Amino acid sequence: MQILKYVTNSIPYNDLYLNQYGSELCCPDHFQGPKAREDYLIHYVFSGKGIFIIDGKTYHLEQGNGFLICPKMVSYYKADSHDPWHYYWVGFHGVHAESFLRLANLSASHPIFNYDKDQLLIQHFIELISENDSNMAAELKRTGQLYSILSLLIQANTHTQKKNHYKKTSNQADYVRKVVDFIEQNYMNKITVSEIADFIGLDRSYLCSIFKKNIHCSIQEYLIQLRINKACTLLNNSDLSIGNIAKAVGYQDPFLFSRTFKKIKKVAPKEYRYKSLF
Repeated sequence: MQILKYVTNSIPYNDLYLNQYGSELCCPDHFQGPKAREDYLIHYVFSGKGIFIIDGKTYHLEQGNGFLICPKMVSYYKADSHDPWHYYWVGFHGVHAESFLRLANLSASHPIFNYDKDQLLIQHFIELISENDSNMAAELKRTGQLYSILSLLIQANTHTQKKNHYKKTSNQADYVRKVVDFIEQNYMNKITVSEIADFIGLDRSYLCSIFKKNIHCSIQEYLIQLRINKACTLLNNSDLSIGNIAKAVGYQDPFLFSRTFKKIKKVAPKEYRYKSLF
């Protein structure tokens, strides 16, 4: 039996946001993959056994164990033939996703964890999948469960972390947060990466490096994606002309806006608006 839920999040690349979650009581030899995912995915084994294969390594897991799948990493996992596992999972992304996971001593090179000290972790997973409402209060509650899950993993695993790594990761996350905040407040204006670096007070190359490390795209790509997402909202919820929408999201040239929009969304702005009506 599988329970799978997806979340539509209207605020891309914020601190931490939930994309999907669920649970599955697997049949013997049930498997997933091999394939790559777009989100960070945490699986936690509630009962039973199975194997997890990633980066050429095989892990034999059972009740109380869990594993992390990082974006773009090809993985494969399979339930045991005689004692198939029942696991819960959560998929997420965001500015602080990687830094939070590192605080929990989880990464692409260290994807396995163990949590068997109490029932708190499984309780948060159960409460997460039990929330069925789609309003803002429910969305905040689900996000709160995600924070609680990560908090427990951090508490259980931070003994292996080094203090200087905490500081480095925290500083980088703060700089990325400042970039995101600056873009959110100024995307409608003509801004450059150099101007952002000057505002943050960091070398342009270094800022671009840590931003891409944390967000997995360049600052310019993030700015463009944000502008197009804002344009989609205006196309869906306003009667503004295409030209006015272009200006509202930072494009003085409506033809450049239309080309960029079509490149990302695969349809022209006018066609996108038409399709949203049905």
